[in-house]
Amino acid sequence: MTKGQRLNHDFTKGDLKLYDTNGKRTYQEDSNGYWWKYEYDTNGNEIYCETSIGFWHKYEYDTNGNQTYLENSGGFWSKREYDVNSNQTYRETSQGYWWKYEYDTNYNETYCENSTGFWSKREYDSNGNEIYFENSEGLILYTIW
Repeated sequence: MTKGQRLNHDFTKGDLKLYDTNGKRTYQEDSNGYWWKYEYDTNGNEIYCETSIGFWHKYEYDTNGNQTYLENSGGFWSKREYDVNSNQTYRETSQGYWWKYEYDTNYNETYCENSTGFWSKREYDSNGNEIYFENSEGLILYTIW
């Protein structure tokens, strides 16, 4: 939709939704006049959304399509890092919080810690079933299958 272009739509038939040639929604408007505009990168990942009430958010991605950055008009942002297997290894937010994650060779999360001092450890059997869980709050669970 170009700037200044008015769309005539019969809202008794539902919201207006426009899509690009890849089937991605680029515009939506409801019967109350609220609208959303979307933009995508060449890989089809949403990189920007703006609304009629002035809210917006934008995203960035790594070469594997993992979201590495989020920012919105409210001042919030989040950064994420991943290992070669696309497991999230680190996340940080504008509020000062962070999380770190570790994984075994089967991509199961084995350790997590965060900026509040909380941590957890997990172990798995050869089938990938969690058999041990422990955390900084003193919770220890053994699971026998």
